[in-house]
Amino acid sequence: LGVDLFILKPQEPDILMSLLQEVLQEGYTARQVSVKPLGEEMEVFRQHNEILFHKLEKKMLDLEEANQELRISEERYRLSFENASDVIYTIDTNYNIASISPSVELILGYRPEDFIGKSVTVFGNILAPESLEKAVNNINNVLNGETIPPSTYEFITKDGERKYGEVSGSPIIRDGKVSGLICVARDITDRKQVEKELREAFLRRQEMEFIVNNSETLVWLWKVEQGWPVEYVSDNIRRYGYTPDDFTSGRISYASIIHPDDLQRIAAEIEQYTNEDRSEFAQEYRIISKSGDIHWADDRTSIRRGPDGSATHYQGVVIDITERKRAEEALQQSEEKYRDILDNIDDAYYELDLKGNIVFFNESMISKTGYSSEELMGMNYRQYISSETSEQVLKVFGEIYRTGKPHRNFTYEVIMKGGQKRHYESWANPLFDENNRVIGFRGMAHDITDRKEAEKQLQKTLETLRRAVGTTVQVMVSAVEIRDPYTAGHQLRVADLASSIAIEMGLPSEKIESIRMTGSIHDIGKLSVPAEILVKPGRLTEIEYSLIKEHPQRGYEMLKDVESSWPLAQIVHQHHERMDGSGYPQGLKGDEILMEARIMAVADVIEAMASHRPYRPTLGIDAALDEIVRYRGVLYDPEVVDACLRLFHEKGYTIV
Repeated sequence: LGVDLFILKPQEPDILMSLLQEVLQEGYTARQVSVKPLGEEMEVFRQHNEILFHKLEKKMLDLEEANQELRISEERYRLSFENASDVIYTIDTNYNIASISPSVELILGYRPEDFIGKSVTVFGNILAPESLEKAVNNINNVLNGETIPPSTYEFITKDGERKYGEVSGSPIIRDGKVSGLICVARDITDRKQVEKELREAFLRRQEMEFIVNNSETLVWLWKVEQGWPVEYVSDNIRRYGYTPDDFTSGRISYASIIHPDDLQRIAAEIEQYTNEDRSEFAQEYRIISKSGDIHWADDRTSIRRGPDGSATHYQGVVIDITERKRAEEALQQSEEKYRDILDNIDDAYYELDLKGNIVFFNESMISKTGYSSEELMGMNYRQYISSETSEQVLKVFGEIYRTGKPHRNFTYEVIMKGGQKRHYESWANPLFDENNRVIGFRGMAHDITDRKEAEKQLQKTLETLRRAVGTTVQVMVSAVEIRDPYTAGHQLRVADLASSIAIEMGLPSEKIESIRMTGSIHDIGKLSVPAEILVKPGRLTEIEYSLIKEHPQRGYEMLKDVESSWPLAQIVHQHHERMDGSGYPQGLKGDEILMEARIMAVADVIEAMASHRPYRPTLGIDAALDEIVRYRGVLYDPEVVDACLRLFHEKGYTIV
């Protein structure tokens, strides 16, 4: 057929061809026509076959009407698509986005061209990670021909805001095959928020009901009527043996479970508080349980009033304070008991505020200071403590305040009202408030005046004994000096060096004095060694040397029965012992050796090597120091060696 069809609409050439095919099937003939304007061809066609023309013309009119309806429908669907509040989009079988409605910009901030023609992977920009996997699975299911129910997804807008959408999808079927899918996404963010708020409100209500019903607090609501009929009571009324229905049904009135001795009082108070136009009030009364047990209640009641101001309901929140009441009674009894104990002990008990003012005290405090109860209350401790010792007490309280820890056994001098001075030993603890802050101090003071006097007498006795021991030692030193001048001088120099090392090491004064005294007689045992051996100028024989090595043992035997507060005999016995156990006479090692003896050992070696002897000239102080350095930690205590070296190298100590 040579008809020029270029002016026909896309659907019409196929229709026209089908019509012409119909003509041929009906037995009509058609001639070849040249390519001419459609009008001329139709005229020629009309002339040859009038019947066929009329039939074709009718078909063309029907087609035009159908096209017009299609255009109207298409326009309607286009307007619906472009103005839809929901987001409508289609996806082809290649997982590309074929179309998407303009509403996507209003909801998510993206333009349609941001999606059209692109792979569905672009959804990764707008879907929360937890929603993306579900979306991919649903797209696959729809492309496999399934229609999925609406699913909820979390979207991320272009501005980063999170929104919720409900998406439904259906397959697009053409010629019996799935050619894509169409989806409708609806913004349900507001609905989700409302659902969330409703769910939270429901949970809060459940939580409040659970808390109320399982707490120690009982909640009531009763009318302002005769007998106080109950409209609501929480489930924890069961702890008293009742059920909520016992009251809300009217079988039991609220007034009937209140102790008869309290009922008249609280009824009068309720009437008074209501007439005073109060909104709330508190009462304490007793409740009688179903079994007859008595419970104390702390009732905090609110008054509901009508528009005219008259009371309509009372709402009570009741806390069972039975245990508290019992505790208060026990505390009162305990307070009376311990107050009686405090008032009958001999020691003074006191409590002070942070300024040092007395806020509480026992009866003994009165007798210990001579002041009356009225005079002591509010008095500052500085008024009865001597100025010489009050600063010491101030330091103690300052330390307690800073650390929050107690302080034990500090002493001070009390000046009684009559001027008499007494000595006291005290301990003190911090006083804390409910926030664990120190708000004062408490303590007890014991009179130690008699003990102080005894200590003074004992100190005098000790001094007398020490002088006696010193005199005895001096006699021993003189005896040694007469017999062997070299040994006597050696002992005095060792005593001076050893006590200097002890001072450098920071030892207590008692140990320093012990070292000084022992050093003066540490070779006392040499009195048992023949004088000719001690002053022999030549080399000693093995027997002679063995006799000399016995002098620590001999010295110990001479001193072991001497009464002294110092371990004189043990130090003398151990001054030739060595850290590795190679010394004599006991072969002690390490911590088995007294520290005083370890110090004596180093001082003894230094002095012996640095001084002249009958059998050899002096080796010099450098050789002596090299000796203790070489055997530091082997023969000699490292700490003692280090202190000795500091004396000579840093302090300029010399052996005189």
